Parts: sequence; C-alpha cells; structure tokens
Amino acid sequence: MSAIERSAGASSAKRGEFKAIDWQKVRREVSRLQIRIAKAVREGRHGKVKALQWLLTRSFSGKALAVKRVVSNRGRKTPGVDGVIWTTQKQKRQAVHNLRRRGYQALPLRRIYIPKRNGKMRPLGIPTMHDRATQALYALALQPVAETLADPNSYGSRLYRSCADAIQQCFNSLVRRYSPRWILEGDIKACFNDISHDWLLKHIPMDRFMLRKWLKAGYFEGGTLYPTEAGTPQGGIISPLLANLTLDGLEAAVKAVTPRRTKVNVIRYADDFVITGNSKELLEETIRPAVEEFLRERGLTLSPEKTRITRIEDGFDFLGQNPRKYKGKLLIKPSRDNIKTFLVKVRKTIRKFTAMKTGDMIRTLNPMIRGWGNYHRHIVASDAFKKVDDQIYLSLWDWAKSRHQDKGKHWLARKYWHSGPKAWVFAAVEKTPEGKRRVELIRAAHIHIKRHVKVKSEANPFDPKDDKYFARRRANQRRSYIGRTATKAA
Repeated sequence: MSAIERSAGASSAKRGEFKAIDWQKVRREVSRLQIRIAKAVREGRHGKVKALQWLLTRSFSGKALAVKRVVSNRGRKTPGVDGVIWTTQKQKRQAVHNLRRRGYQALPLRRIYIPKRNGKMRPLGIPTMHDRATQALYALALQPVAETLADPNSYGSRLYRSCADAIQQCFNSLVRRYSPRWILEGDIKACFNDISHDWLLKHIPMDRFMLRKWLKAGYFEGGTLYPTEAGTPQGGIISPLLANLTLDGLEAAVKAVTPRRTKVNVIRYADDFVITGNSKELLEETIRPAVEEFLRERGLTLSPEKTRITRIEDGFDFLGQNPRKYKGKLLIKPSRDNIKTFLVKVRKTIRKFTAMKTGDMIRTLNPMIRGWGNYHRHIVASDAFKKVDDQIYLSLWDWAKSRHQDKGKHWLARKYWHSGPKAWVFAAVEKTPEGKRRVELIRAAHIHIKRHVKVKSEANPFDPKDDKYFARRRANQRRSYIGRTATKAA
C-alpha cells in the first residue's frame, strides 16, 4: 500500500495542495487495480477479489479520486444532516486523510422530495459529504465486479452505456418481419425503497461492515430520526450500483424458463425493462411469474399500473420513446408524454421571463432544447422536432404579446424574429463593450438525425482486450460532438 501511495501523488498531498495531486497517476493506479479485480472475478477467484478490493479502498489513489468525485459533481454544494460542504483545498486534503474504515459510522440521511412526472413525490436521501466520499471509494472497488457480472442487455448506470443503447437494442430485437410481436412492459414498484437488506448483505460482493452502515443509517425528516429497514437511498453514490447488482440475473432467470426459439429478449435500463416474446400466453403464463419470483427473493414487486403486455402494432413507451410497427415497419419516435412534459417545462420557463432580459431567456432555453433534441436524435424524430418548434414559436408569440401589449404584430415580428439562413430566427440584440451581439434561439429541427451504433453487449471497460474498442467509440463520439458544435456555430 505504501508503494501505491508513493506512485499516486501522496507527496503532493503532504505539501498540502489537493489540486497539486498528479491525477493522471491516480487514475492510472486505480484503473490498474480495477482491471485486476475484474480479471479475478472472471476467473472465479473470490478471495483475490476481496484482497484487491481491500487494497483499493485503502490506497491513497482511491481515496483521492473518491473525494475528487464528490467535490466535482453537481451535488458538491448540497450538504447532508451535518451541514458541511468541502470548498477549500485544506478541507479536501483533510477529507482524503479522514477516509478510514476503522471507527467509521455513517450519519443519517437528509430526506428531501422531488416531483415525479405523475405528480407524486420521489424521496431522496442525501448523505453527508464524508459518507458520499466513502461510498464513492467503495464504488470504485465494486464497479469492476458489477460490470463483469452484469446482464448483457442492462444499460442503466453503467460505463459507456446509455438510453440510446437500450433503445437501439429494442430496434434490433423488433425490426425484422419475423421478430416477436408481443412485449411485456415491466416496472418495479419503489425499487430503491424496497430492496431487501438481508439479500443485499448476503449477495453483494463488498465489505459487509461498510454496507450495513449505509443501509441502517436511517434518515432525518421534520426533525425526527426514522430507521431504514429496507431499500438503498436514491441520492447515495453507490445506490445505482447496488440496484444493478440486485437486478442482474433477471435475463438468465427469464431465459431459464422459456423454451428454445421463442424469440425472448430482455432489455433493462435501471429498474425499467421490456421483455419480448412470441405470444401473449408465453409472457403472461411463463415469463411474468418467473420475473415475479426473481423479484420476490429480493423484496421487490412489479408495479401493477405500469406493467402490461402489448402488441408491437399498438406500440409501447420505453425511456421516453415509442417503438411501434406501422404496416409492418418498425419506427421509434419520441413518446407523446415525453413531448408534452418537455413543452410544459419550456412554457413555464418562458413565462418566468416576462419582465427579464430576452437574451437571458434564450440562454436558458437553448440548453433545454439542445439536450432534449440530442436525446432523441437517434430515432425517427424529425416530425416531433418540427412540432416542438411550432409550439415554442406559439409560446414565444404569446410571451411577446404579453410583454408589449400596446404594440402590433409587425412591430413584434421585427423586434424578435430576425432573418436567418433557415426560416425564422428568434433572437435578441445585446449591447456589449465590443459592439452589438445577437443571441439566437436554436431550433430542434436543425439537430441532425443519426442512427446510434449500440455498444457490444459483452464489452467490458475493465477488460484490456476491449480497450481499443472503447477508445474507438470515444473517438467517434468526440467527432460527432465536434460536428454538432460546428453546425451550431455555423
């Protein structure tokens, strides 16, 4: 371990500068240990896995990288129940030093609620900064195990996998004329809240002492401490890993009860999944009971209102998109609910800027439109993009009329809609020290549609034989991003 500390920037920490750590060496050392852990998992050497995890969680490199993750992510300014956040170099350096197993005691979570699409509220448990860093440290040791044992077609909360991969797998499974016609849409009820602690402590391959501390920490709400008897909190850094490890094996459980040549495919993203089959009877009488039994062992159940069996000709919603066959041809489009939710968000944002600067409104809307469009840019979305642009135009016109109630339509058009290379351009002209500058609102219809290339199901980022494959994918994604940026600049 001392050798690891010397090679991973321990001297920089001793000088008192967190930012002076050689992060390239730190990442290289952590990656080396993770690769060894994944290799030991593939070889079935469980003792070796445990020893390497012990080594990683006690290394300076692992501790430094865990603290860096916590102080760099979006939640870095959100404190836990102790009200502490790490902002100074001294606090970050001390945080690395304080990450120890001996004497560790997890503090209760701070409970908050965020709205869900159906109007209900989703509970989030916010750990303290110290507990977050500790979870991030042990997640580094658990991630290579999770990636090596993961189901081939699981895409949520995994490295180099995304919603686009899950949707493309749906396309691959359903596109052919002889592809299965029936789909079981599955949704697990309160997955993060109901996972059995006993199952987790028995089956998750990590330090059970630390895992028990997190699971039994409890949470504060309204000044009262409540115990946690089940579940792993949404808001914890290690929670997505634990949920994935809990649900891994679902694909094998389904395949085990189905006869050969039944065209069964399992596609899962976090706790949402779809299963294809030749017939409704197969899904209803064989596969659904097997899924329910698999979940029951883990303390989980299917959501009755969200779990249904449908025909591909009727279509189904999955991850905000709608795969459906039209006269035998499979098309995947943005779902109606997804479009509606996005437009509601845009309209609320526009209404907030009635008395504010137009340029600020455009700078707020552009990332929203670009993010939504880029999410759907790999499917048949051109018509949806045009519809969204039309609705945004109407919302902006209403906004302009309410902002200038004594002006006519020609005046409003001249002020806010400027000539551009492609149709109308909603823009604001701002004065700067260098002169006048025009800030333009982007249009979803200008986002280029391009088919996504799905990641190989068996590829493992912790297996050296797949290094070149992932390097090529990263290079292709960078080129695609640069191309989109050049188009926007033009």
